[in-house]
Amino acid sequence: MSLAVNLPIILSAAFIATASPGPATLGIASMSMGAGRGRGVAMALGVVTSSLTWSAAAALGLGAVMLANAWILETIRYVGAGYLLYLAVKLAWRALHPQALTFRSTGVVTSGEAYRKGLLLHLTNPKAVLFFGALYSVGVPPDAPAATLLVVIIAVGLQSTLIFLAYALLFSSATVARSFARVRRLFDGLLAVAFGYASFKILTAHLR
Repeated sequence: MSLAVNLPIILSAAFIATASPGPATLGIASMSMGAGRGRGVAMALGVVTSSLTWSAAAALGLGAVMLANAWILETIRYVGAGYLLYLAVKLAWRALHPQALTFRSTGVVTSGEAYRKGLLLHLTNPKAVLFFGALYSVGVPPDAPAATLLVVIIAVGLQSTLIFLAYALLFSSATVARSFARVRRLFDGLLAVAFGYASFKILTAHLR
């Protein structure tokens, strides 16, 4: 591997960005507590897939292409903000109508649907494009060989997988699930506010 690549620093930056509370981690926590471990893991894998997609795109220079073509990033911005707003409204409605959805008993969410939710949640996040673009532009030299890029992609991907799966396993535990059942309306309300705020921040952020 090229000596110019400092993998510990890259992984540290990726860890902070991945483990910090955000739409993806909050979504996984909510899915795990409300629909169980299997659905939580499925959503986590969807987030991981989209994370690997953005990571590979940045490594191949596609992130720079998006930044150079503002309309692509703007499209992702509006789609992402719209999707987060949709989730916020859905969660707010569920908080106001707690009898409407009971994930475990009715099986509303399948594993495939949970996976797609995670995939869309992260694919439509323009901040992910900026993060991976910055990560590779700062941490990896332009002349890095393909083998180096592959090592970075795999290392960041494995770390992200462990973090997101840890969220799913933690919040699907029996103790957490019992606690969640008692405060579900409050959690849904807080999550609706968080997603609505994230949507607003994406719409008003200067992405370029």
